[in-house]
Amino acid sequence: MKGDPEERAVMLALYITEHNATVRSAAARFGISKSTVHKDVTERLYALNRTLFEETRKVLARNKEERHIRGGEATRKKYLERRQEY
Repeated sequence: MKGDPEERAVMLALYITEHNATVRSAAARFGISKSTVHKDVTERLYALNRTLFEETRKVLARNKEERHIRGGEATRKKYLERRQEY
């Protein structure tokens, strides 16, 4: 997704808040890097829209707190699938 970085920052923030999305899933959805998403929603958005920035920051903080759970579930699923192969 090319175009105006400020417009992209707002679109990413809206997507993240509406879908409780992770930085990784937002990057995949918009076809950009995780670094770009992170820069847009932390640095650019702060200067553009503080209210949306705060909402987005809360979603990202919750995702960060829960990431160990998602990682554990992915590992569990991986090994359950391997077990069924044998």
